[in-house]
Amino acid sequence: MAEHDMIEVKGLRVVAGAAHGPVTEIVKGVDFSVKKGEVLALIGESGSGKTTIALSLLGYARAGCSISGGSVRIGDVDVLALDAQGRRALRARTVAYVAQSAAAGFNPARTIMDQVTEPALLHQLMSKEAARTKAIGLFRALALPAPETIGERYPHQVSGGQLQRLMAAMALITDPAVVVFDEPTTALDVTTQIEVLAAFKKVVRELGTTAVYVSHDLAVVAQMADRIVVLNGGAVKENGAVAQVLDAPVDAYTRQLLAATRRPEASFGVPKDGAEPVPPLLEIRGLSAGYGRIDRNGVPAVRVLDDVSLTIPRGSALGVIGESGSGKTTLARVVAGLVDRARGEVLFNGEPLPAQLSGRTPEQYRQIQIVFQNADTALNPSHSIADILARPLAFYHHLRGAAAKKRMLALLDLVKLPASIATRTPAGLSGGQKQRVNLARALAADPALILCDEVTSALDTVVGAAILDLLAELRRELGVSYMFISHDISTVRAICDEVIVLYAGQRVEAGQRDVLAAPPYHPYTGLLVDSVPELKPGWLDARRHVAACALPAMGESAAVPELCSFRARCPVRIDGVCNVTPPSLKKLPSGAEILCHHSAAELSRLQNLETIPA
Repeated sequence: MAEHDMIEVKGLRVVAGAAHGPVTEIVKGVDFSVKKGEVLALIGESGSGKTTIALSLLGYARAGCSISGGSVRIGDVDVLALDAQGRRALRARTVAYVAQSAAAGFNPARTIMDQVTEPALLHQLMSKEAARTKAIGLFRALALPAPETIGERYPHQVSGGQLQRLMAAMALITDPAVVVFDEPTTALDVTTQIEVLAAFKKVVRELGTTAVYVSHDLAVVAQMADRIVVLNGGAVKENGAVAQVLDAPVDAYTRQLLAATRRPEASFGVPKDGAEPVPPLLEIRGLSAGYGRIDRNGVPAVRVLDDVSLTIPRGSALGVIGESGSGKTTLARVVAGLVDRARGEVLFNGEPLPAQLSGRTPEQYRQIQIVFQNADTALNPSHSIADILARPLAFYHHLRGAAAKKRMLALLDLVKLPASIATRTPAGLSGGQKQRVNLARALAADPALILCDEVTSALDTVVGAAILDLLAELRRELGVSYMFISHDISTVRAICDEVIVLYAGQRVEAGQRDVLAAPPYHPYTGLLVDSVPELKPGWLDARRHVAACALPAMGESAAVPELCSFRARCPVRIDGVCNVTPPSLKKLPSGAEILCHHSAAELSRLQNLETIPA
C-alpha cells in the first residue's frame, strides 16, 4: 500500500448464489486506490457492481452474496481479515455510509438528534452533550435550516433534501477516515440536488475526509470527484482523473456513458406555423385541486394546483417540470381520476371528463393510462409478468387463453423484452426491465394518452436513455400522446414538444420545448435550467457563487392571494411591485407565456448577466 493511500482494493471478487449451488461472479478482480483526502467516484449503470464494491469497504456483502477473494485495506486495517466484532468497530467509526434513500435510513419514531448522535455514543467517542454540540455544528456546516432546533424534529417533518444532509451529519459525527456516498442525490430534484452536493463538497473539503462517491450521473461526478473508476459488468473499464475521463475517455463503454448523458433532442415533426392545427386530445381549463375540506368558494384546505390550464394535441407530448411539491404528480392524478378537482374543466376528445373514476365510461377509463415512478411498488411482486399483463387484456379487451397469450407476447416484443421473462416475477428483473413491464401494462389497454410520472428518475443514464428511446418509438408507431412529468429538464427536452413549468401549483411558464434553450424565460424556469449539472469540473462552485448573491430587498407583501408565488426566491424581484400587484400574463419572443412583471427585454438582459462564464 502506497504511503499516502487511505484505501487500497486489490483483486476484489464478489460472488452471488447459494452456498452449495451455482454461483455468479458479480465483481471480477477489481483494483483501485484512493489517497488521503481524495474523492473517488465509482460510476456505471445498474448492475455494474458500484454499490457492491462500495459496501465491501465496510466489510459487508448483501444477502446472497459473499466476498470470495482479494483484499480491502483502510489505512492500516485489513478489512476482510476482521471478525464480526472488528467489523462492527470499523463501521461508522472508521468507514461511514450515506445511503441513497435517507427516508429508509431513519427511524420514524425517534427524533433526528437521537439518531444523528447515536454512532458517536455507541462507539463511546464523546458525551451526549458533546455529541449534541458537534451535531449542531454539522447541521450548520451542511447549510440546514434552524441548526439549533432541527434535531428536535422527526424525520417526516423535514424535506427529502434536508433528510439527505442529516444522514451525512450522522455519517460524519464520528470523524470517520472514509465516507461512502451511495447515490445520495438520485431521487432529488435539480435545485435540491445542487444544495445537497454543495453541502457535501464543502464539508468533505473542510474536514479533509476521504470519500467514495457512487453514482450513475457523470455530470454530478464531475463536480464531486478527483478521480473516476468506470465499471461495467463488475470489472474496471477505466480509471483516471476526472478531466481525462470526461474529455479523453479511453474505453468504448465510457464513451457510451458520455453519449447517453449528452442526449440530442428528439425530432417528431412539430407542426410549423400555418400548418393545420391538431385538435386537442386533452384540454384543461382553470384547474384547481388539493386535499382536505372544500370551502364554500370551492377551495380545498390544502391547495396543490391553482388555475392551471393546458392542452395536449393528439399524438404530441407535453412535459410538466418543477421541483418536488410543485403539483406535477397531483396534475397527473387529477387527469387519471385518482384525485378530485375543486374547480375547472377537463375535456378529453372534446367531451367533459368526469372528475371521479366512478363517473367515467369504460372507454374513457381505457384511453387514459398512468405509468408510475416506482415500478417496484406498481407491480404485484407475487404475480408473474404474464399474469400482470393478462389482467388489463381481460379487463379492457376480454382476451383470454391463446389470444391473450399472443397479445401478451406482442406487448413484450413492443417494449423490447424477451418472451422468456413472462414466467418471471418482478423480483427477477432489473430496474429498467420492470419499468418496461410497467409501460407494457399501460399499452395493453391501447390508450390514447399515457401519463408518465417520473418514469426514468430512478434509472441509470444508459437504461433511462433506452426507456426514452422506447417512448419516442412507441409514439411514432402508435400515435400515442404523453403527459411527461419530470424534474429533469434534459429528459423533457429529449422527448416533448411543449413544456409547462409549475411552481407551488401555479403554471408560471408554457411554450414549445425550445423555451428551455436560452433566455428570456420566467425567473423560476431560469433557476431550473441553471441548476442542471454540466459535464464540467468546477461548475458547481461557480454555480454556488452566483446563487449565493443576496436577493433584492423586499418589504412586506400585500394581502393579495394572486401575488407571484416565486417572489420569496426570485433573484430579479421588484420591491413595491412583486409584493403588491399580481403578475400579468406576458408573451415572450419564443412564443412562451409567463406570469411575470418583467418585460421580455429586461428578463433577457438580467438572465444573460447571470450566465456562468465557461
